[in-house]
Amino acid sequence: MSQTSTSNAAGPNPNPASASGEGQGSHRGLITVAIILATIMQTLDSTIANVALPHMAGNLSASQDQISWVLTSYIVAAAIATPLTGWLSGKYGRKKVFMTSVVGFTIASALCGISGTLAEIVLARLLQGLFGAALVPLSQAVMLDINPRHKHAQAMAVWGMAVMIGPILGPTLGGWLTDNLTWRWVFFINLPIGVLSFLGIKAYIRETKTQPELKFDYLGCITLSLSIGFLQMFLDRGELLDWFNSTEIVIEATCAAVSFAYFIVLTATAQGLSFFNVQLLKDRNFVTGLALYFMVGLLLYATRALLPPLLQTLLGYPVVTAGLVIGPSGIGTMMSMMMAGRLASRIDPRALIGLGFCLTALSLWQMSSYTFVMQQSDIVWPGFIQGLGLGFVSVPLTTMTFSTLAPHLRPDGTSIFSLSRNIGSSIGISVMQTLVTRNTGAFHSQLVEHINYANPAMQAGLPWLYNLGTQAGAAALNEEITRQAAFLAYINDFKIMMVATLVSVPLVLLMRRQRGNLGPEVEAHALD
Repeated sequence: MSQTSTSNAAGPNPNPASASGEGQGSHRGLITVAIILATIMQTLDSTIANVALPHMAGNLSASQDQISWVLTSYIVAAAIATPLTGWLSGKYGRKKVFMTSVVGFTIASALCGISGTLAEIVLARLLQGLFGAALVPLSQAVMLDINPRHKHAQAMAVWGMAVMIGPILGPTLGGWLTDNLTWRWVFFINLPIGVLSFLGIKAYIRETKTQPELKFDYLGCITLSLSIGFLQMFLDRGELLDWFNSTEIVIEATCAAVSFAYFIVLTATAQGLSFFNVQLLKDRNFVTGLALYFMVGLLLYATRALLPPLLQTLLGYPVVTAGLVIGPSGIGTMMSMMMAGRLASRIDPRALIGLGFCLTALSLWQMSSYTFVMQQSDIVWPGFIQGLGLGFVSVPLTTMTFSTLAPHLRPDGTSIFSLSRNIGSSIGISVMQTLVTRNTGAFHSQLVEHINYANPAMQAGLPWLYNLGTQAGAAALNEEITRQAAFLAYINDFKIMMVATLVSVPLVLLMRRQRGNLGPEVEAHALD
């Protein structure tokens, strides 16, 4: 991401269109398949291992606290490495970085599958995160470059399906593989995907021009990486360690704040050499797009983190059934993305984004009406509507975010764009799960206040169900109260996310629609 004073004006590749797009028009379909496979492989691994954690813990003799590092190590490594994508592709070439990332990710997946100890799988997941960090931003940059601007919406619809479907289908596929094979297959499944993706990238993608003399802002990289890494650890371990009541959490929060403050100062005072390209902040569409994509990550991942425990723990759904009722959300996303790709050139993209957020808010309102007595269809339809909403948001949002951004800024822009979604998902998951824990206790206290013999419900039915004269009866009643308090806490989370979704809608008005001729720079890679 760093540039000299000269390269800040022109970037590592002044015309990536001609470097990567020229001559590839006849192979656009094969290139798309290759990079979509890489995208699916990376996004799938962000959630596919979640449901297999109990099996891993038993097989590797790890505690619940220890096995969580299988998830944390991957997320932290990916978060730290993502901002490096722009600089690496400018220094060594996009194709070379892409192929290295696919090979490294595939080998790391194999190492995860054959791991025999907790230390081995955590180290392998760290490698997965480091190599996989570049896959999503590079695939997005390639998709934008091999398609003319008037087809960007359709291209982003295809790319967006891979980004959105991976996290949605991850738990379902992971549960099926774990139940029918072993937990190791949630990693082995990446091997054929990685091989096919590598062959396609090697055969059909052309290398971009490189700048071997491109300098690197080591201090900026270190401070940003430390701030992201400490923030990720703070978010992942905060709930487990009771947040600021833990010395570890206080240290992580302090280190994250101090590191980020140093990074801001370094970036603001840099003269020519900066790890973060400040030209990105001059584009209003891009900055607004970051904020909205942050919300997409929060809504998508937080909902996916809340629904499985709600369905399995409180409603008694088996793992496979829970995955099946959540799955239609992905169908809704695919449908709306295909429609949005076609409509974006005919309808103001801002209207589609607004529609998407409103549909998402509607689905969260429906989820906030969940009860213990409901049909599976009551779970399927809100998820399907949420999928529709997120799909309508993703395609036009991605298109508009990069519609006014100069092509030479895309490598940096796509990495920061992906990072905003990752941070949004981390914050969303941590905050929502913390609220569930805290509000369960609060709702438990409120419900207990109504447990007395003066309550008509107590007189009518509870004595037959719970004999408060015995310790077992009192314990059973307390367990039921806790279950209902937890259910109310989940409902409260859905309401909070609904309000956050509606509050985000006005941000769409800050984006401006690209008008006028496409210009020669765009036409250079408009190869049909």
